Amino acid sequence: MRLRCAVLDDFQNAALDAADWGPVQDRVEIVSFADHLTDDDRLAERLADFDIVVTLRERVPFPATLLERLPRLKLLVASGMRNSVIDFEAARRAGVTVCGTASSSTPPVELTWALLLGLARNVVGESVALRDGGPWQSSVGADLHGRTLGLLGLGKIGSRVAQVGLAFGMRVCAWSQNLTEERADECGVELATSKEELLGTADFVSIHLALGERTRGLVGAAELKLLKPTAYLINTSRAAIVDQDALLAALHEGRIAGAGVDVFDVEPLPADHPLRTAPRLLATPHLGYVSQSNYATYYSQAVEDIQAYLAGGPVRRLD
Repeated sequence: MRLRCAVLDDFQNAALDAADWGPVQDRVEIVSFADHLTDDDRLAERLADFDIVVTLRERVPFPATLLERLPRLKLLVASGMRNSVIDFEAARRAGVTVCGTASSSTPPVELTWALLLGLARNVVGESVALRDGGPWQSSVGADLHGRTLGLLGLGKIGSRVAQVGLAFGMRVCAWSQNLTEERADECGVELATSKEELLGTADFVSIHLALGERTRGLVGAAELKLLKPTAYLINTSRAAIVDQDALLAALHEGRIAGAGVDVFDVEPLPADHPLRTAPRLLATPHLGYVSQSNYATYYSQAVEDIQAYLAGGPVRRLD
């Protein structure tokens, strides 16, 4: 009897075309689901007859309460090599092997700049006006050359965002709790003396930090008040790093020029969520990792993970 594999949250119906599943299809039936389920009861019902699950990033949590209800599940493949929504201890107890895949930092770097440039030149607003017969030129764009780009985080993604900023002729400064002057020099950027200094002097602030106890709520109401009224905030990292209510208030009150956001506390974002209609906001539905090259990597390595598991030697284990 063939095993069954569920591919979750395949919104674009792209998973089966992004990779060659042929090497496992003689032993595994692949079923792709284009919708998103948030309720454990519905997930447990859907996945009850599957031996393998492929899930994208951290989109679907797998807590102990769900894993305990999936006695047939033996292999869980999550894209990326880090996952905060899988209960690894519960997976071990349930005999579920958890594996990951590689993930490129290039797509989130590119999306960061898409949001930043879109905000600076009001691309969406001007395009809508042009299409709808609105005013010809209704805004004056913000310059990048000579302005200050402040980066919260200078890791793999932040450092590449910095390179682009320098190419635009921007002054680039960075801060994080562990950032050293040596690392800043290596990346050709200035080390801000404090988070407060960075927020108070930057014209554009972009967040590139991992979510943890020290970064959760790092940018709250007090920090947002430090931003210039002409400054823009971009978050393609994790929603919980920024206080969502404080950001909404700042946008509605016009205390900052705008924000570019790709990550949210609840995903997919509910239809009635206030961020959907917030002023001065350029928002995208968590597209940071969604690119052809990343999808090819995710799903081709998912196939490899399944092959290796079936051969008795799992690879890229996360547990």
